[in-house]
Amino acid sequence: MASTPAGNRTLSQTFAAFAHSLNLDEVPRHVRTRAKHLILDALGIAFASHRNEFADVILRGIRALGESGVSPVIGSSETHTVRNAVLLNAALMHGLDYDDTHMKGIVHATAFCAPAALCVGNETGASGRAALAAYLVGMEVSTRLGAAAKGGFHHAGYHPTGVLSHFSAALIAGRLYGLDTAQLAAAQGIAASTASGVQVFLEEGTWSKRLHPGWGCVGGITAARLAQAGFVAPSRPYEGRYGLFDSHLQQHAGEVDYVMASAGLGEIWETEQMAIKPYPVCHFLHSIAEAGADLAHSGEIDLSRISRIRALLPEPVMPIVTEPLEAKRRPTTNYEAKFSAQYVAAASLVRGRFGLAELEPDTLADERILALSARVECVADPDSAFPAYYSGGMIVDTDDGRQHRRYYRINKGAGERALSNEAIVAKYFENACWAVSHARAEQVRDAVLALDELQSSEVWAVLRGG
Repeated sequence: MASTPAGNRTLSQTFAAFAHSLNLDEVPRHVRTRAKHLILDALGIAFASHRNEFADVILRGIRALGESGVSPVIGSSETHTVRNAVLLNAALMHGLDYDDTHMKGIVHATAFCAPAALCVGNETGASGRAALAAYLVGMEVSTRLGAAAKGGFHHAGYHPTGVLSHFSAALIAGRLYGLDTAQLAAAQGIAASTASGVQVFLEEGTWSKRLHPGWGCVGGITAARLAQAGFVAPSRPYEGRYGLFDSHLQQHAGEVDYVMASAGLGEIWETEQMAIKPYPVCHFLHSIAEAGADLAHSGEIDLSRISRIRALLPEPVMPIVTEPLEAKRRPTTNYEAKFSAQYVAAASLVRGRFGLAELEPDTLADERILALSARVECVADPDSAFPAYYSGGMIVDTDDGRQHRRYYRINKGAGERALSNEAIVAKYFENACWAVSHARAEQVRDAVLALDELQSSEVWAVLRGG
């Protein structure tokens, strides 16, 4: 039986009180430092995204709206309305599927919390401290909501990032706009009617997932302004009949742990539990990518002698990354490839790595990879630690009767294998320097890591393109 909320306050009231009262000075220094590194990681991805077609397409669509504004865009000299700017900035952070993930919540939280905090912070003339505090509010709320659902959003066909971004963005924007606790609660009630993000993109490897965090920011900012104006909103957007959990989780609604949704709020920092991606693919596939690269570098395997490949995956996520079979074996777009266990297994074995280059068109068409991909068998991992960690690996049989196995209970980048802050900086430079000079990337790094000592406008001065 699912746990129920404790006390007389609704979850929206609990989150509103937290959002209103959070004092950055009371947040442990190491949490604040990690938060700034998470934002830096997302910004590196945003710069790299400018090399991809989707960034130009979204920008053209925004221009066609004919709306003018002064809100900046990462890596661009253009300005737009705050809602249009946050839509694009969030897509840039999330569009390569290289951004951080909360393991239990299965949510890419920085991809919506950072653009909401930075864009609204700039709009309101807020200090970097204020933007960082608002970012932390959004991170703590969305990760707990995701964890409380116990994977139910995915099971029901929703992308948690697309759903939960609306609530966190409402609180982030509301805090920066100066809403009181009643208004912050109302903003969440309004956000419940815009929260969505279906996973139908998985059928064809299409682009809609890239819009999910930004559309959540658009909805959240709108909700905050409406609440500020006095819009009458539902008081139980999470627990109510036909509220978030009841409507979105369907038959899984009874599994929600309402206590988990607010447990340790302001004392235990889920932001520290964000896993940084070492590979630009669906997080469920990271152990497979690591296994393939490790086996390739081990010298144990002659690719021409492989007779069987088994990719080990957490059973609950297999439909997302293994079906439909033929599309997964021969992905035609980089987004299809990011969600293909078969392709990631084969490419990492052939190339000895899996990075952005393994998603380029020439690699997607590599017949050596596609031939191996057709021979990958995806099987449920009986020893998986999911959802705490995205366990997995690979077993490769060769025609000489030998078996080669690599298995990771804890995926690289999570738990005791979390990337250090220094490793995050290295990843940031690798990504950012696809689009900007190293000197420019250094300026951005210095500004972001000093975020709580600067004004939001000073940070944007180096984030914008010249």
